Parts: sequence; C-alpha cells; structure tokens
Amino acid sequence: MTSRASLKGKGKAGKGSKGSEEGSSAAKCVKEWSTWAMKKAKVITHYGFIPLIIVIGMNSEPKPQLYQLLSPV
Repeated sequence: MTSRASLKGKGKAGKGSKGSEEGSSAAKCVKEWSTWAMKKAKVITHYGFIPLIIVIGMNSEPKPQLYQLLSPV
C-alpha cells in the first residue's frame, strides 16, 4: 500500500507539474466562462421568449389581435 502512495506522490512532483497547473487553470477558466454564458443565455431566453412569439405573431398573415396571441387556445 505504501508503494502505491509513494508512486502517486512522485508523479505529481515531476517536470510536468507546471504544465498541468497551466492546463488546469485554462480548464477552470473555460468552465467559469461556460457557466457564466449559460446563466446569461437562460436569462435572455426567459425574458425574450414571449416577446419573440408576440413579434412573430404580429408580423404574420392574417394579423391576429393581441389577445389572440396571448390566449392559450
């Protein structure tokens, strides 16, 4: 058991540790950016969906009344 632990410790302290730190910071940056972008997309979709449906409906032929666009039937 101790030999496995010592091998794991040696692998982390090798020459590639600086490169792995840079890679992990880049991966962390990408993860943070993607999380931020998904949160913004969720908000934009939430507030923009119904106005988009109304605009599309008002520009179609025949032109419906506003209450016809908002009613579920």
